[in-house]
Amino acid sequence: MNPLIAPSILAADFANLQKEVEMINNSVADLIHVDIMDGVFVPNISFGLPVVEAVNRHAKKPLDVHLMIVEPDKYLEAFHKAGAAQITVHIEACPHLHRTIQAIKAMDCKAGVALNPHTPVRSLQDIIREVDTVLIMSVNPGFGGQEFIENTYKKIQALSQLIVETGSHAKIEIDGGVSLSNAKKLLDAGANVLVAGNFVFSSENPTETINKLKFIV
Repeated sequence: MNPLIAPSILAADFANLQKEVEMINNSVADLIHVDIMDGVFVPNISFGLPVVEAVNRHAKKPLDVHLMIVEPDKYLEAFHKAGAAQITVHIEACPHLHRTIQAIKAMDCKAGVALNPHTPVRSLQDIIREVDTVLIMSVNPGFGGQEFIENTYKKIQALSQLIVETGSHAKIEIDGGVSLSNAKKLLDAGANVLVAGNFVFSSENPTETINKLKFIV
C-alpha cells in the first residue's frame, strides 16, 4: 500500500501561502501537515489560529495539525473549529493524555499522539488503542531542515510490534528529515504516513517530489 503523504507547510513560502496550498491540492498528497509551535514547548514560534483558518479556506486536503505547545487542552476546540481534521498532541506535554485524547475524539476529530526522539514507544502501552495516529519525531522538534535520527527505524519497528500486540489500528507517522533516500526504509520498518517539509518545498518541482514519495518502490 502506498503511504499517505503530508507536506508540511512550515517549509512553504508564507508570502505565497495560498499558491502553496493549491499546489498541494493539485498533487497526490493526502494531508496538509500544519506545525504549531509556541516557543515554550519547542524553541521556535511558527503560526497560530488565523493562519490555520486561512489555509483551511483554500485547502481541499484534510489538515493534519501537530501541536508542539504546552497546555494543548486549552486550544483543542479552537484548532478544530479552525479546520483541523486531525489533532496531534505530544505525550510529553499532556499529564492527562487519556483525557486529552477523549476530548479530541469527542469533537469528531481524529486524534494523534507524538513522541519526541528520547521518548520510548512503550509509554503508549495504555493509550495506543485509543489513538488514530502515532507521530514519531525523527528530529528534535522545533525547526525544519534537521538531520534525520537513525534510531527512528528501531522505534518504528517497536511501535509496529506494540500495535500488533494491543490490536490497535493506529497509523505510524514520521516527521523530520524524510526524503527519497530514507522513505522506502521507513515504510519497510512499518511507517504509513510521511511528513515532508523542506524536501518538498525546496525542490525544483514540489508536485513531482510529492509524487515520487507517494509511489516510491
